[in-house]
Amino acid sequence: MESERKMKLIILDRDGVINYDSDSFIKSPAEWVPLPGSLEAIARLNQAGYRVVVSTNQSGVGRGFFAMATLNAIHQKMHTSAQQVGADIDAVFFCPHTQVDNCDCRKPKAGMLIEIAKRFEINLRQESVIVVGDSLRDLQAGFVVGCLPYLVLTGKGQDTVSKGGLPPGTKIYADLAEVVDALLSADTTPPAPIETLS
Repeated sequence: MESERKMKLIILDRDGVINYDSDSFIKSPAEWVPLPGSLEAIARLNQAGYRVVVSTNQSGVGRGFFAMATLNAIHQKMHTSAQQVGADIDAVFFCPHTQVDNCDCRKPKAGMLIEIAKRFEINLRQESVIVVGDSLRDLQAGFVVGCLPYLVLTGKGQDTVSKGGLPPGTKIYADLAEVVDALLSADTTPPAPIETLS
């Protein structure tokens, strides 16, 4: 009997991981600009059998900086741009709330990741699902539900390292492309992270 294949799933933050971040929010499709190599890295993940899911806080909706229709248009541009390089993002989960809403989905709470686990019928802890982010809250949300935390130094990553307090076992890489290099290396000694927290 053929053994059941385990799903390979990776969860990516959006701003600062896939595209350039902005302290004043990404408020239009024109402002959404992919980081060099990020979409190609997603394509490589797809080719290796990974399902790629985005989990992103988008409080700009709740703050009234842009409408839900604009957020949908931004994500459509992301999907289209990904497809142009042979990449596929399976799903985008987002939290439109502000901090004062005290919702369960805004990272560092784990609501979005719990919903991802339900949608894809996967045990995040047992399957060693990786969460990639540039801020502490991305990693905290994943860590509490058993994901492996990977920090990239793009976006807010450098500041996140400087502030410290990263979850135990956090691996630190320069960018998403370097994360993918490490994951997909056929060598028994894949590229070492810049740092691994003990």
